[in-house]
Amino acid sequence: MTSQGVRWTAEQVLSLAPDAPSRKAGSKLGTAGPWSGTGTTEEGVVWGLCKGSGSKPYQALADVSGPAYACSCPSRKFPCKHVLGLLLLWSAGPAAVPAGEPPEWAGQWLEKRRARAGKSAAAAARGPAEKADPEAARKRAERRAERVTAGARELEQRLTDLLRGGLASAERAGYGMWEETAARMVDAQAKGLATRVRELGAIPGSGPGWPVRLLEESALLHLLVQGWAHRESLPAPLAATVARRLGLPETAPPPEDPRDMWLVLSQYDTQEGSLTVRRIWLHGTRTGRTALLLSYGTAGAAPELSLPVGLGLDAELRPHPARPRATLGERFGPVVPVAERPRGVPLAEAAGRYGALLAEDPWLDSWPVTLDGVVPVRGPDGWQLAEPSTGTALPLPRSFTSTSGLWRLLATSGGRPLRVFGECGHRGFQPLATWAPEDREDTEEADGTGRATARSRPPAPLLALR
Repeated sequence: MTSQGVRWTAEQVLSLAPDAPSRKAGSKLGTAGPWSGTGTTEEGVVWGLCKGSGSKPYQALADVSGPAYACSCPSRKFPCKHVLGLLLLWSAGPAAVPAGEPPEWAGQWLEKRRARAGKSAAAAARGPAEKADPEAARKRAERRAERVTAGARELEQRLTDLLRGGLASAERAGYGMWEETAARMVDAQAKGLATRVRELGAIPGSGPGWPVRLLEESALLHLLVQGWAHRESLPAPLAATVARRLGLPETAPPPEDPRDMWLVLSQYDTQEGSLTVRRIWLHGTRTGRTALLLSYGTAGAAPELSLPVGLGLDAELRPHPARPRATLGERFGPVVPVAERPRGVPLAEAAGRYGALLAEDPWLDSWPVTLDGVVPVRGPDGWQLAEPSTGTALPLPRSFTSTSGLWRLLATSGGRPLRVFGECGHRGFQPLATWAPEDREDTEEADGTGRATARSRPPAPLLALR
């Protein structure tokens, strides 16, 4: 099936939006009114001119086989509202965006993309460069370990001063104190410590109960610093985890079988200091593995990598030392619909998996899991995902229940059990995607002889919740 034969749904297009304002603005541009010169090829390249505030229209482009996007507008969001509007128009069908030959400006973009792809393939064929001098590498590692140790000692003193002065002093001091400490950790080449320090700085302004959360996170940070100080006496796997959490480089394990048809389960952005971090969860439909792709945007720019939720990508993923992270390798075709979905597990099994992983990595915030047979209900302490068959439940975090994702989950369920994918952690379960329960039913249709035969309904589409 060609890319032209796979028309994304409006929901899949809007899942690419970097934020809610882009989603709203893109929806307004998803009609024929502002567009001219639109077209598409059989390979899945879509282009069009969108009228803006200036005299010259914006040139918007998308290659859905990548996917990849471009626009001549000055927006630093990726994809921008014009690309989202163009793809929404294209998703309406061939009558909205006809087939044709790309204009010169679109052809130039395609040529540049092909040239970059050729250079990347050539670099991959050449293989890794010659290994550096092992003795020089050892000395560099020793010097860095010394700097990290000095930074960890300084951080330990800062935490001691915080507790001695009382947690209320953190609110009075403001964020500047934490940013200065984080900068010191960057100087010490301990970026992992810098990230956790910045997270500490955001807690005093995070609402009711912040002193408890600040104390919890300070204790975890203290544990990490002590783990580094006593790393020689730790079991090798735990010592490696401590080093990775501090930001030291680690060798990734060899891939088991990197190629799979990866279903895009979820895509959302978070802020880490000045960085915009895009988290993309993938499910291997053949291997059953779950993988996380991270993409970064700096100085207000959105990350470049953007994949449509609910479609599948035939590609290789290179493993990362911090599982389940991975990096995207070679792709073998366009994104296409897939019928497979992750296998759901009971609540007890999900909580047990997370508990076992905490023994290996006490600083693990959450772990991906798909729950089956759960219903969103309101409990005495807030919203929960309950398992009617066992009477157990996992709490839903306030960061989810205060968004429209909760209402989409409730509307999809209608009181019936769901299969829900999300992140299970110490604050509960963060839903990211779900499937409507109707796909479990069968229908009947007449065969060629007039007899009724059972036919399973096609799987319900994945619904993004964040």
